[in-house]
This record gives sequence, C-alpha cells and structure tokens, in this order.
Amino acid sequence: MRQHRRTLRLLGSLLLVAMAASVTGAAPAPAASPTPLDRVIPAPTSVAPGGSPYRITRGTHIRVDGSRETRAVGEYLAKILRPSTGYRLPVTAQGAGGIRLRLAEGPFGAEGYRLDSGRGGVTITAARPAGLFHGVQTLRQLLPAAVEKGYVQPGPWLVAGGTITDTPRYGWRGAMLDVSRHFFTVEQVKRYIDQLALYKINKLHLHLSDDQGWRIAIDSWPRLATYGGSTEVGGGPGGFYTKADYREIVRYASSRHLEVVPEIDMPGHTNAALASYADLNCDGVAPPLYTGTEVGFSSLCAGKEITYDFVDDVIRELAALTPGGYLHIGGDEAHSTSHEDYVKFMDRVQPIVAKYGKTVVGWHQLTGATPAKGALAQYWGLDGTSAEEKARVVKAAQGGTGLILSPADRVYLDMKYTKETPLGLSWAGYVEVKRSYDWDPGAYLPGVPGGAVRGVEAPMWSETLENSAHIEYMAFPRLPGVAELGWSPASSHDWERYKGRLAAQAERWDALGIDYYRSPQVPWGGSGK
Repeated sequence: MRQHRRTLRLLGSLLLVAMAASVTGAAPAPAASPTPLDRVIPAPTSVAPGGSPYRITRGTHIRVDGSRETRAVGEYLAKILRPSTGYRLPVTAQGAGGIRLRLAEGPFGAEGYRLDSGRGGVTITAARPAGLFHGVQTLRQLLPAAVEKGYVQPGPWLVAGGTITDTPRYGWRGAMLDVSRHFFTVEQVKRYIDQLALYKINKLHLHLSDDQGWRIAIDSWPRLATYGGSTEVGGGPGGFYTKADYREIVRYASSRHLEVVPEIDMPGHTNAALASYADLNCDGVAPPLYTGTEVGFSSLCAGKEITYDFVDDVIRELAALTPGGYLHIGGDEAHSTSHEDYVKFMDRVQPIVAKYGKTVVGWHQLTGATPAKGALAQYWGLDGTSAEEKARVVKAAQGGTGLILSPADRVYLDMKYTKETPLGLSWAGYVEVKRSYDWDPGAYLPGVPGGAVRGVEAPMWSETLENSAHIEYMAFPRLPGVAELGWSPASSHDWERYKGRLAAQAERWDALGIDYYRSPQVPWGGSGK
C-alpha cells in the first residue's frame, strides 16, 4: 500500500510539472549530464566511456592507502571539493567505494594514471604519487566548473562512467616565470603554480636574475639582493626572495608535483649583479642600476678569476636550496661578450653546475659553445630564425644534447595576441591561440632525433606584466594548449576539436577568478562573450 501511495504521489508531481510547463510555455529543466571523459585538457591517451556515472554525495569518502604521499593527494582533493559541495568528504584508509586513490605497479610510468568511474565510485590508480595527482586534475575537469568555487553550490556532482588511461608524451612540460623584470611575491607565484598544476605542467622555471633585478638572497654576496634587487622595469621597488621564501616556493611547487628549475642568466643579462659588485666588471667600475628593457649590453668579465668565484658561490648556494636536478645558466643575448670569451665562460661554468650535483640547462645559444654531457638546450628561436643557427641546434641534438622547445613565435606567453592587446610585446610577432597550439614539437626542427626532444616550455617574460591579473590574461587561453602539446599523443592533435574543449574551460576560469583573452578564434559560447 505504501508503494502504491508513493507511485501516486510521483505521478501527481509529474502532472503538476507538465501543467506548469503548459501554462508558462517553459519546458522542464533537463536532467544534469556529466562532462564526457574526452572533454578534458590535456587530451588523455585513451578514453573508453561507458556505464553509469558516479555521483559525489554527502556520504562520499576519499579513500587512500597507507602511504603519506597518497594521503597528501587525498587531502588536496578534499580541500578543493569541500567548499563547493558542502560535504565533509573525510580522507580515510578504511572502507570501500567513494573516491579511491591507490598506488599500484602498472604501465603508468612516473606520471601516468588510470581513472575508472562507475555507479559505485571513482578509482584513480598510478604507480607514483605524481600520477595520482595528475589523475585528480582530470577528475576536477570532469566535475562541473562550479566545483572550483569557494562557497556551496547546488550540484549535482556527477562523474561520467568509463575509463581513462593516460601517460604523458614528454617528461618536460614547463612554464617559465620572469620575476626579474617585475618582481612577483611568493603568494603570486603560488597562485600561478596552482593554475599550472590544473593542466599537468611539471616544471616551474624561475628566471631569478636579469639586468633589472636580482631576486634571490645569496649569503656570500649579500648586495646582489639588497641592492641589485631594489628596483625593476619602470623604477618600481623590486624585491627579492629570502632563502626561506624560496624554500616555500619550492615546497609549494613540490606539493603540486612541479619541480622548480632556477635560472641565473649569464654571462649577459647581468647588470643587476654588475651594479652590486664593481669587481665583477672588467674595468672595476659598477654601472648604475637599470630599469629599462633593452638587452645585450651587459656581461660578466670572462677574463677575471673573481667571476668564477662569484659563479661558484651563487651556484653552490642555489643548488643547496633546490632539490630538483636542474640549474639553468641562461646564456642568451650575450651580445657584448666576444665569442671567444663566451666559449671560455661556458667551459668554466658548466663543470661548476655538475660539481654541485645539477644538470645544466641553457638557452639554445649554449650550442654555440660546447654543451656539457647531458646538458639541455632550450630553443627559443622563431620560424624565421636563420638556417645556420637552427643547424647548430640540430647538430648539438644529434650529438646528445637534449632540447626543450620554446619557440618564441609560438609559446612565449608575453607576446601580444593581436596589435590591440594592451599587454605584452610583439618582437616575435603576434601569437594568437591557434598559432600557439598548432605545431608539433616532435617535428618542429627537422633533423632532430625524436629522443632528443625532452618536452616543451612556455616562458612568460614580464617587461609589461606587474601583477597576477596580467600574468593570467597572457597565459589564458594559450597555456592549456602548450600543456597539451607536452602531454597528449601527437595523434590527438587537432585544432578543430581542441578549440571546443578549450571553450569549455572558460566557465572553470570564471569560477577560479581567472581573467582571460576572449579570442575570436575560440567558440566561447555564453561564458566567453
């Protein structure tokens, strides 16, 4: 009898809805449908949709194994989900069902994962904690964009049924932030780290020194930071990171599974250091601090022994602060250094990096000297870069030097989108969203062995950028495309399909408070207009 009454009540409710629709002319609201598994960025390696979706409810638990690393990923996920769902979502090692994070051996590599979703729950499996973390980023994108908001939303919180199996194409998927032309605080860097993590970026390259400012405290040369860091482009107050500040950036990046790659640019781009210590200049005279944007006028003195004492001290202290395996020594635009001195300088400096346990990374001009064994060269040339310069890079790659691809007219995020863009520069041309995405790192430099390409990186130079809003406007919507070039298989690369997935990200950026460029090349729909 009770079942009969419930059936009658249900039929009555449906009749009322239908009557209301006929009176108002409005159709009943459609049932919520989950985001398809193949709508995420970067595109997964393999997607097999099917079965019922999973619904996160008040009773959902986040279940982890006994490892500290897995629990950390579980707590990270809970911290994202709790404000918007309003649910407790306890992280526990007990029970079954819900959202499960598990480490297990399998064909995942260091960063891959498998996500299985069905009516009974969602399970993310990986061989390493980084894979679990990347799987969580996919789960975020499968949930409604409102999950990113900091207050309770109505839901429902559905995850489409099926399986995603995913591993990255390249091991180096980087983003560079120039904190030298304009200084960015620890909190601003953390905000960018969180945005990078959403798209599975795994390297944060910090450009810590340039003509306009030195941004890291070095105990043995204290004026580098206190004086060399006291200004920036335009004459602002600048700033620098204490060692505690830098450690906090490294810690936070590590919690998001990004490795910090610090850069001390040399022998050029060194006016802040030269202004801080007269002895570093060949003539012993310190130049004034510099707040302009010209390049190529400064150089450490390759012929003075104090130069190498200085470099040794800086690399020693920076290497001790940096748990990652790489240290970037710059090497670009050393126009006031003779070729002979440049080669001499790099021959002296690269072994210092190795002495302190790090692998050398340099801009691709390093290939004009003799790259150390195992060194990586970061290519920032253009489509129109001379054949001679490209040939030198290709030859180095054929000889064993690894390449990170950052072509300036493709992935320099500080380049203007169009001539109307209020921020950025245009020396490499205008870089719209399609141009930034529509190239293949594996085929970009003909003659480079496939194994020599270690990945891609999107630099963000800050001559015109002063705050997080500026960074975000220039990064979005181009950054997700660079991330996809680094992660997704080449076979998935298709602008026509990608631009629809990109448009769907706009609602998530709105929820996260990220301003972005509304490119006319992208069918944004309501959120992007």
